[in-house]
Amino acid sequence: MKKNVATLLLLMLVLIAGCSSNEVKNSNQEQSEKADEVEKSEDTNGAVAVDKGLLDVEITIPVSFFPDEDLNEVAANAKESGMKSATVNSDDTITYKMSKAKHKELMTEMKNNLVEYTDDLVSNDEFSSIKDITYDKNFKEFSMVVDQEVFENSFDGFAVLGLGMAGMFYQLFDGVHADKLDVTIHSVNEATGERIGTVNYPKDMEDLGENED
Repeated sequence: MKKNVATLLLLMLVLIAGCSSNEVKNSNQEQSEKADEVEKSEDTNGAVAVDKGLLDVEITIPVSFFPDEDLNEVAANAKESGMKSATVNSDDTITYKMSKAKHKELMTEMKNNLVEYTDDLVSNDEFSSIKDITYDKNFKEFSMVVDQEVFENSFDGFAVLGLGMAGMFYQLFDGVHADKLDVTIHSVNEATGERIGTVNYPKDMEDLGENED
């Protein structure tokens, strides 16, 4: 069941390492923006830093997002796939530079993957207790409708882990500060509509890890 979580994160990483090479020109509106209009979001803990400039976006990702991968090879693949540049830094991070249009395309594909993942959780027989999943547009809050008895006597709780990790991943690349990541997953009883549990990521991540051990 953990493989569903790993598969989703892998799909998102593939988008980073190998986005399609179809470049989309920036709109005239973007080109007419003032040169000093710069939005910055930097992760002071070294997780992911997103720097949104006038025409380009830079994303810096640590080695922890690429377990067992050669960073030079990852960077080379990214450059071949349409990124403006991909640089391996001395602190074992990779900095990608792309157009705003490319970043928008990347976020759209990540969103589509996450939506597909939630649909799969509902339709997948491996998670039979999960009847429906709703979420907000920024993947900050999820409501998972479940058959409570089946849910509490199965391993379907791993779905919560997947939603939490995927939501944080999306937020990071959307420019949210690492210390402001906030993904909440509610479990709701299908029969009564009552909330039977709430988990917050990353706040409850350490406690969840201890329980799983």
